[in-house]
Amino acid sequence: MPPPPQLKEVTVDPSTTALLILDMMKTNCARRELCKAAFPNVKRLHDEARAHNMTIWYSVVGGDKATPNDMYDLSIKPKDGEWYRAGGANKFYNSTLDPVLKQAGIKTVIICGTSFQGATAGTASEATQRGYKVIVPVDCSSSEDEFHEAYAAFHLGAGGPVNVTGNTTLTRSTMIKF
Repeated sequence: MPPPPQLKEVTVDPSTTALLILDMMKTNCARRELCKAAFPNVKRLHDEARAHNMTIWYSVVGGDKATPNDMYDLSIKPKDGEWYRAGGANKFYNSTLDPVLKQAGIKTVIICGTSFQGATAGTASEATQRGYKVIVPVDCSSSEDEFHEAYAAFHLGAGGPVNVTGNTTLTRSTMIKF
């Protein structure tokens, strides 16, 4: 096995950085221990983003009737206009994500969520294709098991396409400065 990608400290400009919280719903997080373990880190970044008036965007999953009230923990509940029902791994696809980011002048996205190998990796890859810089705190994304988490981190930080690895920074939530 290759060594894991290096985690780096990062300082963000809150005016040009958005926090994306993907698929953190009761239906999936409540049954995934790794998601429960990641939640306090997601909450910390959420609270920092709110304190710095950052753009926050949420994908809500769980069918046509899913709403922000179905979030895993309502302490990170989206406000009106911050969420979209976006299924699949690439949250840019057929959603409000790119228009919201462009309207806010966003250049960098911090991605947190569940399904590290799906939603986080898929959205991070697409973000780099669209010209965004991507920050992935590895302690804020979770999967069904540790193998999928390790795979996703390696793909984004070292083993994926050069455009993805060259525009993605892997870090921890405590290594992000605002």
